[in-house]
Amino acid sequence: MVERIQLLRNVGQFDSVTQPQQTSFNKLTLIYAENGRGKTTLANIFRSLGTSNSILINERHRLGAQHAPHIIISASGQLYQFQNGAWSRTLPDITVFDDNFVAQNVCSGVDIAPSHKQSLHELILGAQGVTLNEILKSRVEKVEEHNRTLKLKEAAIPAAERGTLTVDAFCALTENTNIDAEIQNAERNLAAARAADTIKQQASFLPLELPAFDTAAVEKTLQSDLPGLQAEAAANVQKHLAKLGKGSEAWIGEGMQKIAAASVDADGETCPFCAQGLENSNIIAHYETYFSEGYATLKSAIIGHGKAVAAAHDGEIQSAFERAVRLSIQGGDFWRKFMEVPAIVIDTAEIARAWKAAREPILAALRAKLASPLEKMTISPEIHAAVAAYESHREAIAATSQALLACNAQIAVVKEKAAAANVAALSADLAKLKMTKARYSPAIAPLCQAYLTEKNAKKATETLRDNARKALDQYRANIFGQYETAINTYLGKFNAGFRLSSISSQNHRGGSSCTYSVLIKNVTVPLNADSGPSFKNTLSAGDRNTLALAFFFASIDQEPSLAQKIVVIDDPMTSLDEHRSLATIQEMRDLENRVKQVIVLSHSKPFLCEIWQGADKDNRSALKIVRNGQSSTIDTWDVHQDCITEHDKRHALIKNYIASGNPGKEREVATALRYVLEAFLRVAYPAHFPPGKLLGKFHNECEQALATGSIILSQVDATELRKLMDYANKFHHDTNPAYATATINDQELVDHCTRTLKFAQRA
Repeated sequence: MVERIQLLRNVGQFDSVTQPQQTSFNKLTLIYAENGRGKTTLANIFRSLGTSNSILINERHRLGAQHAPHIIISASGQLYQFQNGAWSRTLPDITVFDDNFVAQNVCSGVDIAPSHKQSLHELILGAQGVTLNEILKSRVEKVEEHNRTLKLKEAAIPAAERGTLTVDAFCALTENTNIDAEIQNAERNLAAARAADTIKQQASFLPLELPAFDTAAVEKTLQSDLPGLQAEAAANVQKHLAKLGKGSEAWIGEGMQKIAAASVDADGETCPFCAQGLENSNIIAHYETYFSEGYATLKSAIIGHGKAVAAAHDGEIQSAFERAVRLSIQGGDFWRKFMEVPAIVIDTAEIARAWKAAREPILAALRAKLASPLEKMTISPEIHAAVAAYESHREAIAATSQALLACNAQIAVVKEKAAAANVAALSADLAKLKMTKARYSPAIAPLCQAYLTEKNAKKATETLRDNARKALDQYRANIFGQYETAINTYLGKFNAGFRLSSISSQNHRGGSSCTYSVLIKNVTVPLNADSGPSFKNTLSAGDRNTLALAFFFASIDQEPSLAQKIVVIDDPMTSLDEHRSLATIQEMRDLENRVKQVIVLSHSKPFLCEIWQGADKDNRSALKIVRNGQSSTIDTWDVHQDCITEHDKRHALIKNYIASGNPGKEREVATALRYVLEAFLRVAYPAHFPPGKLLGKFHNECEQALATGSIILSQVDATELRKLMDYANKFHHDTNPAYATATINDQELVDHCTRTLKFAQRA
């Protein structure tokens, strides 16, 4: 509970005020102040103390004051100090109704802005609902923060890397450990599709081969002879041939074939060289045996083998092989763009050298054999080595050929796919593979992970937001209906000519707000409308203030810790009529019993006096803010003195004069007599003596009523009223121009005073 304001310095109208001890606050504290004396400043100080809003005080820094505002308030046994622009502590149990409450929660002038609806939403929710709403707002703000962060993280992922994909689709790509191979394959498929016509014309791989050297057959030929040839004949022939020298065997062997021709028309065999008879030649017999048909066959076989070897390994064969190698290399270069093709590493020059190194010695050996057909010969180790070297090349060529021929099945597939390929689809597939590779590259993968982490965090926050909204919606489903009932109850108490309907909440990006309609004569009037009836053109200033009071009291009712609340009410009587003022007084009297403390500030003494008269005498105090030079100060207020009405004062004045007399007061007493009579008649005969009616007219009406039998005053009373009225009228300017100088006789005045009081006491 607020106990005292110990110091008010440099704020509003207060220069330097130290509140006297006797001006302490109580459970009910009434503060009277004329307009402009600092009442609103005091209300703002209480609001600032409750909300820790230092702006409310700093903006009221006293004009011309050198130093900043300094305030000390004692409450609940503690000191609350405002210094250096801030409170040392706050008192959150303070709730204030003032112009700020109206402007914040109801309307600014006649307009209702979105901010009013948001503030009213919080007011209706109360502490628990506000907590739920703040949780929701924090979740919404966190989602917005996630959205801003996501945009930054999205922008960090290069658009060039994700191509046509959105960031979400790009980050969702599945990692592929075989991505490089698949990209290569896709590139080949796309290249094949684009080169479909060329591929269709391109040949598959043809076999590559080198002819073999059959060294076993050569060896067999070199080892061949004529086993049936007589040893003696062979020895003699060979001996003779040795004499003749190199090439003699072939020469003689050929000559033996000519004997038949040379012996034609001769008696016997004739030498083809000398044309002499051969019957006496011993060597001829041996020649015939040596150069028999088997010999010729042998030579023919040697010649044939030599020709076969030469033909199998001649220059055309080598040229054809080299052409085949070139075609294979070209084919490999072509097909390698579309598929896997083994490397073709063939040194045709080296092969030619090895080929020649093997072929020439073999042919030379066969020629030597032909020269000496019956001489057994063998392949030299050098020839075997040359053939082995050539054979290694031949085996390598065979392996290469086999590998290339194995590609022909895939080539057929490439041809088939290329013929039916969709270039656009293949391009899209390749692009996606490249984006997948980029997605998981060392540079991009962390960026995508950061984006996904933030996105997952946003999803988690959205779940929390949805749960918070659900909790708030469940709470609002109950509280808004209760609040509508409470407001309309208060509007009924205040005798307002309208009610509220459809009080509900609305969710939007900035949080939540409250909306409602005004119901006047069962016609719904919206809060805002471009034309036609609306809040601003159907509710008077008094209606708006009444609505604000209803909002305030209804919100107080929702407080779970109502008994601990300190309620400050600043001038609730603005624009209220008499009945609404009385209802407000009654509600504040009731509120005093339900809260810890009520502080009421007003410029209306009658209003404060009515509250005072019905309050607990032991729990009330009254203060006033009065002028002190060029500033204001706080002092005690004698409410009793201000509660006495003018009528009561006149009665007391007349009684005192009757009792003791006072020459200085006699003219004031004489003037008061008519006012006492008018006040009495207005209460006793309200139907016949309404406000504004003159005593003379009332008396005449009473006389006329006596004549007709409808009595207002008896004849005695009418006569007495006439006499009292005639005396009293002498002291009023409207009935006596010389009223100020009318003679007053003390005895006569006492007599009329006594009779006037007696007349005003009749039932």
